[in-house]
Amino acid sequence: MDRRNFLKTSGAVAGTMLINSALGNTLSNAAPPASKKKLRYALVGCGHRGTGMWGKQLVDTGYKDYLDFVGLCDSNPGRLQFAKRVMQIPDCPTYTDFDKMLSETKPDVVMITTPDATHHTFIVKALNFGANVISEKPMTTDEFKCQEILDAQNKSGKKVTVTFNYRYSPHRAKIWELLRAGEIGEITSVDFHWYLNTSHGADYFRRWHGFREKEGVYSNVNSKAGGGSLLLHKASHHFDLLNWWIGSEPEQVMALGGLEFYGKNGDFRGENCRLCSHKEECNFYWDVTKDKRLTELYVDCEKYDGYYRDGCVFRENIDIFDKMALSIRYMNKVQVSYSLTTYSPYEGYRIAFNGTKGRLEAWIKEKQPWEEEDGDVLMLTKMFGKRKIIRIMPQEGGHGGGDPRLHARLFKEPDAPDTLKQAAGLREGAMAVLIGIAARNSIDTGKIVKIADLTTLKPQV
Repeated sequence: MDRRNFLKTSGAVAGTMLINSALGNTLSNAAPPASKKKLRYALVGCGHRGTGMWGKQLVDTGYKDYLDFVGLCDSNPGRLQFAKRVMQIPDCPTYTDFDKMLSETKPDVVMITTPDATHHTFIVKALNFGANVISEKPMTTDEFKCQEILDAQNKSGKKVTVTFNYRYSPHRAKIWELLRAGEIGEITSVDFHWYLNTSHGADYFRRWHGFREKEGVYSNVNSKAGGGSLLLHKASHHFDLLNWWIGSEPEQVMALGGLEFYGKNGDFRGENCRLCSHKEECNFYWDVTKDKRLTELYVDCEKYDGYYRDGCVFRENIDIFDKMALSIRYMNKVQVSYSLTTYSPYEGYRIAFNGTKGRLEAWIKEKQPWEEEDGDVLMLTKMFGKRKIIRIMPQEGGHGGGDPRLHARLFKEPDAPDTLKQAAGLREGAMAVLIGIAARNSIDTGKIVKIADLTTLKPQV
């Protein structure tokens, strides 16, 4: 079957075959060749994401054949002990001092899963030490920290990888293929609207993500912690997808945003849910103790740093946006309308690509009880032609099947052909966060912000 006919085939089999063939044998469970050296792997940030996706998941799926855990680092000694136990690495050395971990364990790769505003500190130190870096998204939270990282990689000659796992999910890869194949002609504009529901969306406002930068959340580095707003922590995923799908880099951003639902807008509040006197009347009351993992990871470790995982979503000092809208212009003149809502009654997103020969669109949302068919639906409509439905069935693994494919790319076959251009390095990580940084600056100033004015990294067509 030739490539164009393959792309015209709808259904789950097409989507699955596409991804698996693109990764070749990287999804196999075969051990590495005896001659291949195992990576010395260190993790800083032993919270939910670090001990899960970048810890226990790697152990459970056989990646100990490809890497050795040589060090764990966190400011909270309780979480360090939890990490050793849940990751089944009882002999792994633990540290609250990152510099000491680097000098004693000499890792090949440092994985960074700390609060977002601290990423640059660890990235720069690891690069200067001579290790390669894998960073959770977002790579960083402002243009000055981004420049530090750019300078450090250039000076060190080592490599920064950013974990944009959304690129690896089957339905998003299928969108990329259809666009690259010219199914809608030249892309002219994109409508992209993301909805976080009152469970997932609210959870960001319970945690350190609810603050642009906040003292005392991660105290063992000389930096404020925080998420820089959801324009960085959450939306950098979406901006990276746009950059990848469109095949160009952003030129300028104009944005609006506000905090009009969470934070000071609540009718009542407490410090955290467990200690709140409004449990019976608050729709956002959440009992963290019903989750064994989160209880062991956070509640049992509060005595070390005072961090509450179940913070009140109506705390008056929350200072991020809960609604955001952007207009983005790309170097190839594609225009994007993007929005993020954090208090929707349902979870999902809608996206539509408009082109000179047609339109490609998708509505990806949590399944409703009245919906009988599974799978993500793409709708391709040709100009003056018929509409075609393409269904991509669910895949195993987190983030729509993206996580296991990202793990395979990073650790099993990092040199395999990157057919779908899914690997993301420093440039991709920077361009994603620079959109969010530009948007935040635009909201604060009311002005259009040009990406080229933020760092020495200039956008390309």
